Amino acid sequence: EGQEVEFEVVDGPKGKQAANVTKVAAQQ
Repeated sequence: EGQEVEFEVVDGPKGKQAANVTKVAAQQ
């Protein structure tokens, strides 16, 4: 816990891939 992962699924040469992967700290 404590981290959230945001990413966008895009169509790549090998199928769907996660792009713009960013780790953000969960604010409590």
